[in-house]
Amino acid sequence: MTAPAAADRPAPGDGDPVRPAVRATGPAADRADGDADSGAGGASSGSGAGGAGSGAGGAGSGGSRARGAGSTGSRARGAGSTGSRARGAGSTGSRARGAGSRVGGADSAAGLPLRGMRIAVTGASGFCGSAVARAAAAAGATVICLGRRPGPLGEHRHWDATRAVPDLTGADLVLHLAAAVGDPPPGRAAAARFHAVNVGGTARLLQAVDGRPLVWVSSASVYAPSRTPIREDQPLGGLTAYGRTKAAGERLALAAGAVVLRPRAVYGPGDPHLLPRLRRAVRGGRALLPGPDIRLSLTAVENLADACLAAPAWPPGAYNIADAAAYSRDATVAAVCGVPVRHLPLGLARAAAGAATGLARLTRHEPVLSRYALEQLTAPVVLDIARASAQGWRPARSLRDYLGTLADAAG
Repeated sequence: MTAPAAADRPAPGDGDPVRPAVRATGPAADRADGDADSGAGGASSGSGAGGAGSGAGGAGSGGSRARGAGSTGSRARGAGSTGSRARGAGSTGSRARGAGSRVGGADSAAGLPLRGMRIAVTGASGFCGSAVARAAAAAGATVICLGRRPGPLGEHRHWDATRAVPDLTGADLVLHLAAAVGDPPPGRAAAARFHAVNVGGTARLLQAVDGRPLVWVSSASVYAPSRTPIREDQPLGGLTAYGRTKAAGERLALAAGAVVLRPRAVYGPGDPHLLPRLRRAVRGGRALLPGPDIRLSLTAVENLADACLAAPAWPPGAYNIADAAAYSRDATVAAVCGVPVRHLPLGLARAAAGAATGLARLTRHEPVLSRYALEQLTAPVVLDIARASAQGWRPARSLRDYLGTLADAAG
């Protein structure tokens, strides 16, 4: 990237509407995005607001969360569970959180006081999971990292989401970012791998959660593209194995009373997917993009981390998470890559994507340009974040901020 050139360009969309995100490549139980959601074409997915009792709960949504001393009624846990949220074998009363801590109440918009809490973060070795783990530690929490590889800090507990129930002993709160992500090659084998992590792994996680507060990070890849800002109640239409299995896993989480976050195209420090993919569009000093310019939502990884830490105080349901403004696709690519954008005929790009997808069927490798990736680059996706904003969450970071940090580091 030519950071100085990028920093000199105007911010690509400050003050515009907002939209969903895309994720990384390569199915791995430790990686998320929340990519999050990274990579134009590796669209991340999030399960839809399906399942009994799901949907963005406002006041009166199914299973109210315990909020303060003396509060009653617990979040939906599993068939037949009752009373306040499950705490640990034989424990009673509200869950221990640290001296003087509270859950929800009048100040719930700011999230739970995290100092002294023990927070389990799945997928903590990935781009989004590691950012969330660091943010939780910076807020004073003790972090337990679950996954096949250690996270950036805290205790590591090995967990293969395709095989085992995780060990959540001692955890007060669970933030689930582990996922198989990316734009997989066509075929049943790839679909089965994604299902094993995103659906089977969720089912195994829920066996261990035992009523603890759960924040399940999904993706805007569960949505079909839309010409209007996308709300959480829009029907789901995942276009890949990733999107479809994230939607199915999300339904399980919602039915269990979780808060589900749907980011789109997560970017930020350490991003291994979105910005590198954009740079690959550069040829001969120009970025070649299919079709006309469109509006897109992106999500700074810091904004996603803030939402993860605030969400335990929110009513159960699904919430879109994105930067405060949508971005111009062309202006974003020009700013990131430091080169002008030129448009390719959409018909030519579709033919190339079809050929690449056919080759992927033979090689069983991820296509260089898939039909789904093309859709992500040519169909507008703007997320309506009003539901999360109503809980007091505000996205503080923007792409302009990130490009500024890159320029400072280069300079």
